Amino acid sequence: MDASEHSTETGRTIGLIIFIATEVMFFAGLLSSYWVIRAQLDAWPPLGQPRLPVAVTGLNSLILIGSAIAIAHARYDRKTSSSRTVSGWLGLAAFAGLIFLSIQGFEWIRMLHFGLTAVANIYGGFFYLVVGAHALHVVIALGILVFVTYRARQGHYTASCQTGLRLCRIYWIFVVALWPFIYVALYLV
Repeated sequence: MDASEHSTETGRTIGLIIFIATEVMFFAGLLSSYWVIRAQLDAWPPLGQPRLPVAVTGLNSLILIGSAIAIAHARYDRKTSSSRTVSGWLGLAAFAGLIFLSIQGFEWIRMLHFGLTAVANIYGGFFYLVVGAHALHVVIALGILVFVTYRARQGHYTASCQTGLRLCRIYWIFVVALWPFIYVALYLV
């Protein structure tokens, strides 16, 4: 890799880190608003509202965390990695992400059926806003992950050319790492 390629790679990495920092602030603002509103109300959740599916979502969280472990393994090493190995790890991460989204969607449908809607009260509104914002990030990251998996299968990445793969890994791990904070704040506390 020559100096200009290294500079471009470094610039892209810094750009992604700045973007992730803005996303951290976005979610910190959402969760802070949630806590401020919650602290002002006597009953939380409001009476008559269904309880969130803590156990199912906890297990689903483990699936999402497993996807981060899979994507962390998706890197080329001159001695041990091949396009098949890397794309296999990426595919496993994408599959786990899809399972996570599917279970979340199923739980949303159940919660709507039990009367927890975004317009029923502020409890439902914040739940769908925060969890929905995260789900949107998972969908976007999943799209990127599928694209990078396709390129890995085509042999685009090598031990010396991994920029797209590395940026995808960083963003996916960020999206996954964000979820435990949301899960604890909305489901457990």
